[in-house]
Amino acid sequence: MARANRIREIWADGKAVINSWCGIPSSWSAEVMAHMGWDSLVVDMQHGMIEYQTMVTMLQAFSTTDVAPLVRVPWNDPPTIMKVLDLGAYAVIVPLVNTAEDAAKAVAACRYPPVGMRSSGPVRAVHYGGSDYVAKANDEIVVMAMIETKEGLANLEKICATPGLDAVYIGPADLSFALGMAPRGDNPDPVHIATCDKIRDAAHKAGIKAVMHCASAAFAAGAVKRGFDMIMLTSDLASMIAGARRQLDDLKAATA
Repeated sequence: MARANRIREIWADGKAVINSWCGIPSSWSAEVMAHMGWDSLVVDMQHGMIEYQTMVTMLQAFSTTDVAPLVRVPWNDPPTIMKVLDLGAYAVIVPLVNTAEDAAKAVAACRYPPVGMRSSGPVRAVHYGGSDYVAKANDEIVVMAMIETKEGLANLEKICATPGLDAVYIGPADLSFALGMAPRGDNPDPVHIATCDKIRDAAHKAGIKAVMHCASAAFAAGAVKRGFDMIMLTSDLASMIAGARRQLDDLKAATA
């Protein structure tokens, strides 16, 4: 496409993509995040308060930079997937993918015929991506399946082998549930770490990418060193909470 997918460009260079998360329903906070220097940013429609209209204004805010725009859709629902692509998402993260059939359904929604079932109507995407959008979208759009359930783990190899799937995305909190643990960020439990590495290895064996969802820079750096192809580091909300907490705690300590 006239506007290439930066995620694919970074992967082609053999590097890890540095991604972050936007859960605050605001084009202003999205624009601020976009100017921080991330390679890509996710608009999260699964958890939180972001709906279609807000999502498109956040994608427009991303467009003030060259950050790659991603959307996590709320469910493996083809109409929703097609709509976020039409509105300019360059990658889609699909939650709770449990089977190869689930993965194939997600892929088909992201690809125009004859490869998939995506309907033609890139109302904003053609303005953002360029006049050659429809001709090149099948090769540029990235589709990621979240592996985060017992069933998903049981079908891991088959999911990774799904034709057209670009990456698997680890949801560490729900994965903790699947492993009988309380959900937490940056889980250091050896079983959780080993499971994440198993997912990475299965992805790489199938020739696709593996993405790790991280809370801290230290954990994210470790994930890059462990061979993950993309890391998600912190979020707009987590950063706001951490920054406000630190300033308030510092003030209380200085005036105690």
